[in-house]
Amino acid sequence: MPLYEHVYLARQDLSAQQVDELTGQFKGVIEQLGGSVQKAEYWGVKSLTYRIRKNRKAHFTLLNIDAPPAALVEIERQERINEDVLRSLTIRVDSLEAGPSAMMRKADRDDRREGRDGRDERRGEDRRRDRGPREGRGPREERGGADDAETTEE
Repeated sequence: MPLYEHVYLARQDLSAQQVDELTGQFKGVIEQLGGSVQKAEYWGVKSLTYRIRKNRKAHFTLLNIDAPPAALVEIERQERINEDVLRSLTIRVDSLEAGPSAMMRKADRDDRREGRDGRDERRGEDRRRDRGPREGRGPREERGGADDAETTEE
C-alpha cells in the first residue's frame, strides 16, 4: 500500500483532548478502510503566518499513514466537512520516518541548547537580558544616515 504523511490544522479554541479525539476518529476511518496509522504526533499550538478563518493559531497534528488511496480520499472529505479542521495536507512518500519528525527534533534541540538559567549554552549569551542601545549613544547616533546632518547643525 502507498505511504502518506498527513498534517492537519485544528482550530485554536479546541482543547488538546478534543484534537486527540479528532485524531482517533481519523485513525478509525483509515483502519475501517484497510489502512493503518504508523505514527501520530501532536505538535502543539503554533502561530499561523496568516489568518485562516479568523484564527491566528492552530493545533498541528502529523499522521504517518499506510493505506489505500480510497482511505485518504475519505479522510480528506471528512476534514472538509468538519468545522474544527482549518487545513490539511497529504503527501505521498517513499518511506516513513522511524523516529520523531523534524518538528519534534527541533523542539528537542531547542530544549538542550538553552540551559535552566536562561543562558544559551552554545553561545554563552544571556537571553533574558534586555539588549538596548549601547551606553553613551542615543537613538539618532546609532541610526546614522540622514538624521546625522540635523544633529550637527544644532
